[in-house]
Amino acid sequence: MGELATAELCDTNGALLASGDLRVLQPVFKRYGNRGSFSGPVVTLKVFEDNVLVREMLESRGEGRVLVIDGGGSMRCALVGGNLGQLAQNMGWSGVVVNGCIRDVDEINGCDIGVRALASHPVKSNKRGAGEKHVSVHVGGTLIRDGDWLYADSDGILVSSSELSV
Repeated sequence: MGELATAELCDTNGALLASGDLRVLQPVFKRYGNRGSFSGPVVTLKVFEDNVLVREMLESRGEGRVLVIDGGGSMRCALVGGNLGQLAQNMGWSGVVVNGCIRDVDEINGCDIGVRALASHPVKSNKRGAGEKHVSVHVGGTLIRDGDWLYADSDGILVSSSELSV
């Protein structure tokens, strides 16, 4: 499937933008991973400085989905590293969006997935297993629900209540 350009999606879906069914994340995310554009149905996680649930989710079959991790915007440790980036690629995830940090940037950049995160940080996260799966999260100034669709490219990140076409 060819990726849809976010600018074109905005241009052709003005009514969805106006209604809030198509939302634009604030431009605070940096691009990582070897896939510059990616899209797919969203799976959500809410964690804080703990990536046990991140690993659990990425160990499941991705089937072209996008994992959205609300890490509370923490800049004190990384929630995704090179091993998890490779796991995401191997399990068929389209991309990962982290409201927080990643690490092992060079390894992640070698993976055929799309990754967006606030920054990189060398410290690994805790391993307590705390957090919630499949809950609504607020990331990049917008509400993201499990099952929404996410579209990301060099221009930005969009979230839609349903799959879009142009």
